[in-house]
Amino acid sequence: MELGKMLSLEEKPKIFSDTNCFADIKNLTDMEEIKSAYLDIQKLEEAHTAHLSDLFQGCACFDEKAKTLNKMIPNLELLETDSSNLCGIIEFTNDLAENISSKVRLLDLAKSQVFQAIQRVDDVLDLKFCTDGVKAAMESNDYEKAAANIYRYLCLDENVIKQSVHDATESSSINASLKVLKDARVEMSQVVSEQFDKAVSEGNLASVERFFKIFPLLKMEDEGLGKFSDYLCQEISRSSQENLKQALNMDPSNHRYNVMFADVLTLLFEGIARTVEKQQPLVETYYGPGKLFILIKQIQMQCDRQTKIILDEFKKVRKLTETAHMVQRSMYATGKKSEEAMKLDARNLEPLLSEVTVISSRTELYLRFLKRRVQADIDTVFSSEKIIEENKKELQSWITTCEVSHLIQEVIGYYIIMEEYYMRESIAKAIQLDNIEPGNLTSSMTDDVFFILKQCIKRSVTSDSIDCVCAMLNHTTSVLDADFKDVLSNQIKTGFPSGGMLDNISSAYNVMQTSFQQGKLQSVDEQNNATRQRFLCTLNNCEVASEHIQTLRKSLDAEVSKVFNQLSSQGQAKLESCLMDLGLLSSKFQSLLQTGLKELSTSLLKPEVKPWIANFLSVSHNLNEDDLANYEANDPWVQEVIYNLQMLINKFQVSLSTTIFDHLVSCLIDEIVVQLEKALFKSIFNRLGALFFDKELRSLVNYLTSITSWTVRDKFSRLMQMSTILNLEQVTEIEDYWGQHAGSLTWRLTPAEVRQVLTLRVDFKTEDIRKLKL
Repeated sequence: MELGKMLSLEEKPKIFSDTNCFADIKNLTDMEEIKSAYLDIQKLEEAHTAHLSDLFQGCACFDEKAKTLNKMIPNLELLETDSSNLCGIIEFTNDLAENISSKVRLLDLAKSQVFQAIQRVDDVLDLKFCTDGVKAAMESNDYEKAAANIYRYLCLDENVIKQSVHDATESSSINASLKVLKDARVEMSQVVSEQFDKAVSEGNLASVERFFKIFPLLKMEDEGLGKFSDYLCQEISRSSQENLKQALNMDPSNHRYNVMFADVLTLLFEGIARTVEKQQPLVETYYGPGKLFILIKQIQMQCDRQTKIILDEFKKVRKLTETAHMVQRSMYATGKKSEEAMKLDARNLEPLLSEVTVISSRTELYLRFLKRRVQADIDTVFSSEKIIEENKKELQSWITTCEVSHLIQEVIGYYIIMEEYYMRESIAKAIQLDNIEPGNLTSSMTDDVFFILKQCIKRSVTSDSIDCVCAMLNHTTSVLDADFKDVLSNQIKTGFPSGGMLDNISSAYNVMQTSFQQGKLQSVDEQNNATRQRFLCTLNNCEVASEHIQTLRKSLDAEVSKVFNQLSSQGQAKLESCLMDLGLLSSKFQSLLQTGLKELSTSLLKPEVKPWIANFLSVSHNLNEDDLANYEANDPWVQEVIYNLQMLINKFQVSLSTTIFDHLVSCLIDEIVVQLEKALFKSIFNRLGALFFDKELRSLVNYLTSITSWTVRDKFSRLMQMSTILNLEQVTEIEDYWGQHAGSLTWRLTPAEVRQVLTLRVDFKTEDIRKLKL
């Protein structure tokens, strides 16, 4: 701060040192100019004086700084000496380190050369040992020992050995040893190959495994794996052909006859699985990890061939292709009698469908086994996550594109066609045989339809094929949405007959047509009663169907998740989408139920309720004391309404479920409230009449509350507020209940409606009502 101040003081003279800006005082003649020049000079003098004062004040600071610097000079000289000494020590240490490290490098070089020399000597000794050992082993037919010596030779670097020997005599000896070992390898390779083939032809498993172990010692891993996989494929083929031959000769009365091809495939897959489990340790021990996939690929080609042979016989014996084509023709039959007679009986498909699902599940189980084994081998061999992922993708692609997968997909395609036909035909039969048992709220077809659907879906789940399950879920959704819902919708569209008399010629024609179809002539009342019962039963069917769909979805979600617990993200998304589509059907059946309730309300409730409530207008509510006493003794309206409602409700309470009955009562209450509000605004009241109306309203509300499982007061809240207004002593009392005085009361009436209700009181003046500020 002081130094900055001094610098700023040093700069100030520059500001005032230039006096050329002033005119020559001697040349001034005017008094004003002289005064002005005088003032300027005076200001300049004051500035210089101030600047000089500042300079004198800063001198003390400069002196202090100078003294401080003088005190630091000895310390700086000492620091310079110490720094020089430290630099000398560092240079000495650096030279010493360089000297030691150069000597260490020389020692390390000498050590590596000594080790190389020892290794070359060991290689030469190993070469001579292998030469002597292989000769003795070949002469005694000790193939394992001979192969071990050859393996030691193959692990040596031939060029290094030749460079290690410079003596001519020794060099010729080394070359001779190398030639002996090369010739021994060729001879040994031929002998091992011949002995392996001989063991295979004789069926000597011990000898096969013995020579299989020798191939990697001769660096013939690929040839060894190839020969061994050919041997295993030969054994698999022989066993599979024997099993298929026995199955084809099976007596049809045998309890396994309907699944004999599934059994043959199971034996094939189990045999391959046992082979892999047994031979995997052998391959990994003598050929190293990572070779199992090569062996499995070779075995799988034989599995593809045997699977095709078995499935071709399956299609031939079970007539799978012909049956599928017949199913397709039956599904698209036009309804002619000749075509109907040729339709396939769906019940005959059950054994075939069951066998296909067993075949599919066994195949999926086998492919998962292969995938699990190879994935474990991949995880053992590779350490990089990227390489592991690439190999697993290759494995998944191989499993998906192998012949077995294609063959099973073809069979599953036939299965889906036949299962859909079985489902649709069985449901059509259930609808055709639909009947209403006495005491049941629903008809037989609802439970039958969902039993059939659940049976078909569960059978598809046992196939262990997610594509098959999703296909059947889609067919289930289609059948429920199109076939079953249409049946219920058509029954609701028939309507609910409101009376026993024919209202028009169309009704008479419908009755006669139905009677002729049933073979007997029915009366109008019998026909209408049957139609009413069918309509109410249909409402129950809609509700139960909606509940069954939710139950089916939840049970399938749990069951499918348990079976397919290792689904890919794509498969999981597909399954969730199908289950979601199935679950959404529940709301469609609920909508259909609401349509039926609306139809019932329109055709029956409104025509019945309207005249009952209209009788309210025939009862005067402008009463005197005698009228009130007479009304209380002999109720003129509400008790009759309650009786009529009870008679109406009794017809439905035993025929509808609790939930639907409550919905119906809700519709009934809505209609009562609407009609009663209309009647109320057409009536007039005095104080006693309003009091009696409040009693009537409470009786009606109490009755309706007693027949439902929920409170009905909310629906009557407008009417109860009207009753409160009608029972006021004076017009101005409404202000005690309105606006900020309402408290917890929520008004359902508008200010205009409040005024309209007040005008119904004959003793309230219109002027007082108009003065209200609502």
